[in-house]
Amino acid sequence: MPLSAPIPVDASEPLRVARSGDERVDDALLGRLRADRSSRVLLVRRDAAPMRDGRLVLVEAGSPASGGVPVREWAFLGRSADGAAVLLAVVDDDAPDDLVPDAAWAALRAAGGDLPATEAEVFTNAVALAGWLRDAPFCPACGTRTEVRHAGWSRHCPNCGREHFPRTDPAVIVLVQSAESDDRILLGANAAWGGDRYSCFAGFAEAGESLEDAVRREVGEESGVRLDDIAYRGSQAWPYPRSLMLGFRARVIDDDDARADGEEIVEVRWFDREEIGASLRGEGTAQLPGPASIARRLIEDWYRGVA
Repeated sequence: MPLSAPIPVDASEPLRVARSGDERVDDALLGRLRADRSSRVLLVRRDAAPMRDGRLVLVEAGSPASGGVPVREWAFLGRSADGAAVLLAVVDDDAPDDLVPDAAWAALRAAGGDLPATEAEVFTNAVALAGWLRDAPFCPACGTRTEVRHAGWSRHCPNCGREHFPRTDPAVIVLVQSAESDDRILLGANAAWGGDRYSCFAGFAEAGESLEDAVRREVGEESGVRLDDIAYRGSQAWPYPRSLMLGFRARVIDDDDARADGEEIVEVRWFDREEIGASLRGEGTAQLPGPASIARRLIEDWYRGVA
């Protein structure tokens, strides 16, 4: 159904959204909120949203139509600090750039690190939910097209009766410290990045595997090292396509074991604190992960001596 003509919403403070999950049980919620001029709408096209001056641009819902915007799916993201509803509108992949006047579309991967933290959280939430709504319309058990329920947060199969919810895949990401010095870390260059960007080691947890075992296995497979002193450092939702990145710091048992697997990781390299500092300032020879990623946060925390 079409969205009314977009009108940018002026927000002097960074957007904060409480999920308000208890409201999702109201079957009439989305219809009512879409007609409410006080509701705000975040448009998402694949992994991008409209931005202006380093901020997300939301639009008013229910404004007088001067031209429709085709929306594939709607969802309720929650309520902002002033109580206004914040809705997600998933638009077509080929939707035009000028849907929102005087705004430019930016992808989460590129722009998330520059947004205020609360807006980056809303953006991540929206991209993750949009991906599921867009890519999983059929029941995986019987193949029947499902019906969206709970204001965009579940799907019901009218044939077999199963309920389906957005899927999240756990993945570990690990900053590896030297056994010999607290001032050295091991990073790897992934073949998918062309071999010129160095980052922490990462991979998905397998079925029946603990996170600690996943850390040991993934780092061992990619870099050849054995680990000790594994410590959890935090997490980050990463909707590419539906990961929950669980960050760890660990220490190797023997620095000399380090070697790339030659397939996924084309090179491993030890960096000292001075080299990392230069690269963080954009002065070094090695390219590091972008500011939107937990990999960057793990590296920055180590560099700054955060215990």
